[in-house]
Amino acid sequence: MLKSQALSGADGIRHAFFTRDGGVSDGIYASLNCGAGSNDNPHHVLENKRRAAAQLGLAEDRLVTLYQVHSPEVVTVTDPGPIRADRPQADAMVTRSPDVALGILTADCAPVLFADAKNGVIGAAHAGWRGALGGVVEQTVAAMENLGADRATISASVGPCIAQDSYQVGPEFPAPFLEADPGASDLFRPDGDSGKHFFNLKSFVLRKLHQAAIANVDAINADTYASDALFFSYRRTCHRSEDDYGRGLSAIALTEHP
Repeated sequence: MLKSQALSGADGIRHAFFTRDGGVSDGIYASLNCGAGSNDNPHHVLENKRRAAAQLGLAEDRLVTLYQVHSPEVVTVTDPGPIRADRPQADAMVTRSPDVALGILTADCAPVLFADAKNGVIGAAHAGWRGALGGVVEQTVAAMENLGADRATISASVGPCIAQDSYQVGPEFPAPFLEADPGASDLFRPDGDSGKHFFNLKSFVLRKLHQAAIANVDAINADTYASDALFFSYRRTCHRSEDDYGRGLSAIALTEHP
């Protein structure tokens, strides 16, 4: 698993960007697939989530994940039970409840973990291009503020995601980004004379964090598409014409309350 410097060292906060290592799944899901939405053996997924939760010092029933739909919707978690039972359609969570791990599942999209250790509030978001453009970062910060966080003391980290060199997009792709922010042209690198571009998702999410006035920010330097041994990748699966793909877990937990 990988750790963020921005989130490390904060009292009462545990986090991890898990890799594919350390699970029980096999084949295309090998080995730490935590995606209940995949066609992997459900018992393997449950054991993988148990192992991941244990790395955070928690039981598996304290780890919650969502039915992610590339939206800006945020869920406030007080009790993990109802979230685990219903898996609401949303792409971010916040909590001030100790011993609850907020888990985000990705396979090229960017997981974003947030922590305000001073005020005892954490958050986690799934930021693909659609969710990030739609405001999932801003909505997560706002939901944390509703629980008593102060954006001046929030730290955030962008986890492993698809890198610009691996993310070719069509000629129509930049338009909504440039409409929202004319300065966003630096997120796109032309792919020769094809009319296509290479898109920098990580930089886009980092820009959203800085625009939200989150000062203590970092990002994990990893390309999910290029690092087959470490990460699952939806785009790589499509290029290989595989039937399905696993999902990597990123999670954060508040283990103490100030």
